[in-house]
Amino acid sequence: MTMSGDVDFDPATLEGFLREHFGKTADFTLERISGGQSNPTYFVTYGDARMVLRKQPNGPILRGAHAVDREYRVLDALHPTGVPVPKPILYHEDPDLLGTPFYLMDRVDGRVYADGALAEAEPAERKALWMALADAMAQMHAVRPDEVGLGDYGKPGNYFERQIGRWSRQWEASDSEPIPELDRLSAWLKENMPEDDGAVSLAHGDFRMGNVLFHPTEPRVVAILDWELSTLGHPLADLGFCCMAWHTSPDEYGGILGLDLAAEGLPAEEDFVDRYMQKMPESAPLLPFHKAFALFRFAVIFVGIADRARQGNAAGADAETIGPLARRFAIRGLEVIEGTHAA
Repeated sequence: MTMSGDVDFDPATLEGFLREHFGKTADFTLERISGGQSNPTYFVTYGDARMVLRKQPNGPILRGAHAVDREYRVLDALHPTGVPVPKPILYHEDPDLLGTPFYLMDRVDGRVYADGALAEAEPAERKALWMALADAMAQMHAVRPDEVGLGDYGKPGNYFERQIGRWSRQWEASDSEPIPELDRLSAWLKENMPEDDGAVSLAHGDFRMGNVLFHPTEPRVVAILDWELSTLGHPLADLGFCCMAWHTSPDEYGGILGLDLAAEGLPAEEDFVDRYMQKMPESAPLLPFHKAFALFRFAVIFVGIADRARQGNAAGADAETIGPLARRFAIRGLEVIEGTHAA
């Protein structure tokens, strides 16, 4: 047995479980994957099987949060459709084994880029990588949830009204320091919600450059990852969320605001949106509301990360430094609706 990184369960217990399911082997390695603020994730090698394990974090969690069962259900539904997701292997509900429920999926080889600037990619490929991200998002949204067994995966309709209510309540319930900008943004969103157009798709909830794997040599998405926040929702919520990169700076969770996009080989925001719209021609237009909503929601997520850090059960080691980003993202949301910066 070989281990690396901080493991929050007994590896011998997992090895015994794998032995029951896959047979006996001398080759077992377990590696904690760094990064991520939510569900602890591990690379698991057992014999010839190369897998990824995702589990809930130890300790108290909010009701409905860290829903690894929902993640697994989405993978199971989407994998046969051709949407790029890892192949699911099994889901284990009983928390007695590893302390929380968990699931296993195939490990997919590919490239990961932590932020929108794509610093580790060749400049000549960067625009193509962003266009591939738009293509993968459109492919995901083109799937009809009721045709793949996900018709009851969430409540259809009035998505933004429900989401703004949910995240506003989460913000109001936090014991963090006041953030007046977040209060202002919340109020604006409630007052400027577009009329519901009835569009319903599988909404990823955290669709961005850092949550996909690209082919090792081609500008093509081979796996969409981290489905914890997924539900039935409005497709423009994901598109607006992905566009946050053009409205946040590199030190604000990897945005590209302020960079010389042409010199860096990066697309303009309108090019990315146009690519998506070419694949989804019946989509309603993307509005400042959708981008401001994304910034608001992520700001509240940052509040939650800071709250968990104070409680001692945030998954990421940098959780305490991420907390202050809540106010900065709220300010960026206000800038979007006021038009005070250009992407």
